[in-house]
Amino acid sequence: MELQLHNTLSGRKEVFRPRNPERVTMYVCGPTVYGHVHIGNGRPAVVFDVLHRLLKTLYPQVAYVSNITDVDDKINRQAAANGEPIEALTRRFSAAYNEDIQALGVLGADAQPKATEHISEIIRMIEALIDKGFAYAAEDHILFHVPADPNYGDLSHRSLEDMLDGARVEVAPYKKDPKDFVLWKPSASDLPGWESPWGRGRPGWHIECSAMIHAHLGAAIDIHGGGADLCFPHHENEAAQSRAALGEALPVRYWLHNGMLTLGQEKMSKSLGNIVTIRELRRRHAGETLRYALLSGQYRSPLAWSDALLRQSRRSLDSLYQALRKNPPDADRPAPLDQEFPDSVRDALQDDLNTPQALAALHAIAAELNRTAGAAEAERLGSQLLAGGWLLGLLGRTPDEHFHGQPTPSQGEQGAAAPLTNANIEALVERRNQARRERDFQQADAIRDQLAAAGVELEDSRAGTRWRRG
Repeated sequence: MELQLHNTLSGRKEVFRPRNPERVTMYVCGPTVYGHVHIGNGRPAVVFDVLHRLLKTLYPQVAYVSNITDVDDKINRQAAANGEPIEALTRRFSAAYNEDIQALGVLGADAQPKATEHISEIIRMIEALIDKGFAYAAEDHILFHVPADPNYGDLSHRSLEDMLDGARVEVAPYKKDPKDFVLWKPSASDLPGWESPWGRGRPGWHIECSAMIHAHLGAAIDIHGGGADLCFPHHENEAAQSRAALGEALPVRYWLHNGMLTLGQEKMSKSLGNIVTIRELRRRHAGETLRYALLSGQYRSPLAWSDALLRQSRRSLDSLYQALRKNPPDADRPAPLDQEFPDSVRDALQDDLNTPQALAALHAIAAELNRTAGAAEAERLGSQLLAGGWLLGLLGRTPDEHFHGQPTPSQGEQGAAAPLTNANIEALVERRNQARRERDFQQADAIRDQLAAAGVELEDSRAGTRWRRG
């Protein structure tokens, strides 16, 4: 099956044809770093990590870039509120973001450029836009003149007449057209700023990504990804800038946008104040559980985030790991890209990243593994399960690490009892086994009840007593 992706630009699913089959290029918008990111920010990181993994199995080289926005008015306000240097704030939360997405099993991009490291490239691109008549100076600002681009609105499928003046764009009297957007703005002495042909200032948000893409991947790329909320105006503006400055009619061949996470009926966002951070969730749930939950819905659709979704994701992971626990594959595993990937998982992902179907395919393999009696067939199915899991960024731990290492819901909550350590649990299991050998079933049952109250489930088998955190 050929890889098919839903292209926002055309509004339909298309067979993926890279510009150069020897080197596929992909750029995904990263976060603006002024606080811990919420789980909604984790969705593009995870979704495009799956695409990154899939592309690596299909093409000899994949150049993947995902940026950090480290100059922004929100950053300036937060640093002032904290009473700390702006650079210290962005450095701290850039590191926190990377810790969070690594906990979600994200492999990481080949490059993670920061806007502040590309000021010279940004200035050169703005100069090109001015020289070509697409940008102008007004009251110490440089602005992109939207009506100068006849293709503006193609990505978001909006006409200039349909766009509301001032919608997500600051309306200012010095603009030639209310839809014109800022490429460069003046900076006060207490704010970040760089010398430019137009005075000391700093870049607008949209130009940063265009310049970083050009610097790291070239004038035209295969795939650009991000959240659906970025399609307009951010990606629309990116496309306009890149077309105008670089002379590329199609600077991005495939635009992909993931749907938003919702809490209740509203989109999860900092502006609405209805966010839950990855850092907070990690205190109560394993990163793999969060990843499974993010992959449980079709990536282009909204995903309702809830405790029920997390409970179901944990149970689903338990069933996959239980199949591996009963039928452990050979410990001598091939390198990830040398594995034989199951067609059922790969075909689902090649159909526009159909992760719900890919997860169902994993569970079908696990069910077959549970039914098999032959050692050779169990080895084959176990290998298939692990290979399919790698494509989805799952099953990267041993069963014992999964069942023994899960945080309990009380972890990290004020006033909660300290959770039992693995050593505590092992000691209680041994005491229970000793009580059973001595036929002291009252003591054995009491220990089982004690462990159950702490969220630890026991499983007695011919191989001995296994335990897992519930």
